[in-house]
Amino acid sequence: MNILLAEDDISLGELIVFMLKKKASYNVEWVMEGEDAYYYANNAHYDVLILDWMMPNGTGIEVCQRLRKQGYAGAILMLTAKDSVQDRIEGLDAGADDYLVKPFEIDELLARLRALSRRNYAPIVEEEIKIKDLVFNRASHLVRFGNEDIQLSPREFQLLDLLLQNKGQVISREVILDRIWGIDSDVAPKTVDATVKLICKKLKKIKKEDLIQSIRGVGYKFE
Repeated sequence: MNILLAEDDISLGELIVFMLKKKASYNVEWVMEGEDAYYYANNAHYDVLILDWMMPNGTGIEVCQRLRKQGYAGAILMLTAKDSVQDRIEGLDAGADDYLVKPFEIDELLARLRALSRRNYAPIVEEEIKIKDLVFNRASHLVRFGNEDIQLSPREFQLLDLLLQNKGQVISREVILDRIWGIDSDVAPKTVDATVKLICKKLKKIKKEDLIQSIRGVGYKFE
């Protein structure tokens, strides 16, 4: 399960990340500000967002409202020390699917995450994507431009898949590293650049224009 944790309490954040990885082997990305949570939620796929109510640069409530207003359909769990009935109502009305009051037991958090994931909020990922002359098929591991097949390595295929799923959106190098190589890997950001260059080189043998754009200092997007 892919989890985005937005929590500005360093001690609690470290504990949650450690326990989710140790007890459930979940893949967890951790940010400490609301604006970062909003950015990550828009630029990568997560099974559940865990949003702390009080954060700098955007509270969990504000992030939740912004995401729901633009049509975000993923599961959102709100963490907060606020425990009144009115606070719970406010959190749920903002678009949260569940609400967990601090302090809490990790086992309860895990149970709530499992329950949310079973509801299957995630959009169905199509086996095949067609964009003009480009055909990308996950089942057959096929990439084709017109009548010509393009041979990609497994990493290249996964990276192109990530960019295609988020067509038109900028994906940061950090998100790419996490999704393709894993957050605990020793792979340097330059490896992302090198892999993208290899994909572009293979694509340009058939399609002369650059389909993958480099956003200086940030990452890449597929246009």
